[in-house]
Amino acid sequence: MSDQPERSEAFHRRFRTAAIATLGVYVAVAFILLIISATGSNDALISWTGSLFGGWMAWTLATAAFFFTIAALLTVFTFLAIRYPETPRRGVLGIETTRGDRLFITLLGSAFINLAWIAIVGTMQPVAVLICLLYAAAVFRFV
Repeated sequence: MSDQPERSEAFHRRFRTAAIATLGVYVAVAFILLIISATGSNDALISWTGSLFGGWMAWTLATAAFFFTIAALLTVFTFLAIRYPETPRRGVLGIETTRGDRLFITLLGSAFINLAWIAIVGTMQPVAVLICLLYAAAVFRFV
C-alpha cells in the first residue's frame, strides 16, 4: 500500500510523455499538410480545394483537416478517459451518457447540420461550423 504514490507518479510521468509525443505527432502532421497545400500564388497561401496527393481519392486540405480533427478528438478523449475516469450522467435525453457518448452524439448531429446546411444554403459553410460548435457546447452541457 505504501508504494501506491510511486506507481501513481510513474503513471503520471508516462502519461505526460505519451501526451506530449502524441501532440508532437499531430503538430508535425498538421505542419506537413499545410506545407503540401501551399500554392505559392499571391492570391492565397493555402489551397483548400486543390488536390494534396493526386491519388485515387480527392484528398484536399479540407478533407484532410476533417479527418485529422476526428483523429485528434478521439485521441484527446482517450487520454481524458485514461487520466480522468468518467462516470455516466443522466441528461435531458433521460439516458446515461459518458464523454465518448456525447462526442458521438455531437459528431452525428454535426454531420446532419452540415448536410442540411449544404442542401438549404449551399454556401457559407463556416457559418454551419459555428452552428455545430454551439450544438457541441449544448450537447456536452445538457446531454
